[in-house]
Amino acid sequence: MVASRMLEEVILLTSEVEAPFLGDMLRQFNPALITVHAETKDQLIDACAKPPPGGGARRLIAFCTAVIVPAKVLDSLPGPAYNFHPAPPSYPGSHPASFAIYEGAELYGVTAHEMVAAVDAGAIVAVDWFDMPANPRFTDLETLAYRALVSLFAQLAERLATDNTPLPPSGDVWFGPKRTKQDFERMQEFTADMDEEEIKRRFRAFG
Repeated sequence: MVASRMLEEVILLTSEVEAPFLGDMLRQFNPALITVHAETKDQLIDACAKPPPGGGARRLIAFCTAVIVPAKVLDSLPGPAYNFHPAPPSYPGSHPASFAIYEGAELYGVTAHEMVAAVDAGAIVAVDWFDMPANPRFTDLETLAYRALVSLFAQLAERLATDNTPLPPSGDVWFGPKRTKQDFERMQEFTADMDEEEIKRRFRAFG
């Protein structure tokens, strides 16, 4: 990490749908803030290759992205990067909503955390929990989580846009197995020995 400087630029690692909206939220608190959009790892590396035009500090914020940020990118930043994960600390990793539905979780939520080289392992700075709806469909739970994640971003937007010092840890910790894309794909497989209840349960959660 290099020495802390005035925050000048935020790189938003997210889709082209969210980037303008999130950028506007940040500029409400810092109109001079430069926001740069990256959607892929290559675009992120290119964005980090050139310094901010005014020589100030930059911050990286990831929002609902599957891109794994290289350690060299994280090390090049003057302070922590933050990820907005559309699931609670109990569901790190890939396709969390599907596993929460399959396991019959009673609580769900969203998490903001520092980014480190390992996926969904950095210090947690904020969590928003909510009750799971009864018999949720995948799309319903994804929508609830997305709305909660936007709300969590709004709660942290002023600090993220104006203060280059690290956000304080919330005291929450990650727990539960960290699922991968391969774990998700295995749960989509159906075998002859599965009973009807298991097939319905998997289909509802994993499609």
